[in-house]
Amino acid sequence: MSDKNSEINRLIDIVDLLRSENGCPWDKEQTSESLIPFFIEEVYEAVECIENNNDDLKEELGDVLLHIVFQSSIANEKGYFNLNDVLKNINKKLIKRHPHIFKNNGKEKISFDKKSWEINKQKSKNRASILDGTPISLPSIIKSQRLQEKASSVGFDWDNINDVWAKLYEEIDELKIACEKGQLKSIEEEIGDCFFSLVNLARHLNISAENSVRKTNNKFSKRFKEVELKVSKMSKKINEMSNEEISKLWESVK
Repeated sequence: MSDKNSEINRLIDIVDLLRSENGCPWDKEQTSESLIPFFIEEVYEAVECIENNNDDLKEELGDVLLHIVFQSSIANEKGYFNLNDVLKNINKKLIKRHPHIFKNNGKEKISFDKKSWEINKQKSKNRASILDGTPISLPSIIKSQRLQEKASSVGFDWDNINDVWAKLYEEIDELKIACEKGQLKSIEEEIGDCFFSLVNLARHLNISAENSVRKTNNKFSKRFKEVELKVSKMSKKINEMSNEEISKLWESVK
């Protein structure tokens, strides 16, 4: 048995022990549902490590793997499946979805087609719509881009990026009109359309809209904290300063 197999088996044994009659009270009482927030948190911590080139990534990936083993252990207790079934399923899926690599042991070269990938997924899962399978709880910006990618796979897309720009400007104009009329419901709808169009532009530029916004959030947080630090060193309170003073400090940390 290889080292990698012995370690994964050891992790399975540890989780099973924690879930056993004489195991940890906290681990024993967990369910698939109760672990969801912890699972999501660990994934985001891993993402943060990746973005920051943090050496803790090894540890965070281990935490994510723990949740996969944990969920598989709970499923196994219920007689649904075990971790080996999970691994067999993903191996089968990867081979099936990469015929350009695995068909006839790679002897027959087939070009990769992302559009065909989405269509094949729809057929293999018997989905009525190409949009089916997009998680409801997916963050909105990620979901927008995935919906657009799926629609594009069946030809529903702009051929020219100039048309994408034009659509964005059109949505911005409609937002301005809604604002001028003071129609709150229409304003909300038009803001959503603007976001969706901006995500579409990012997609056409081969940019992840989610990553872009997350990086901007991080940049804003970093700069704002630097402003707060400067204000503190001045023995002042930021809420008592004028907009002009704060603007000067903001420009100084850019």
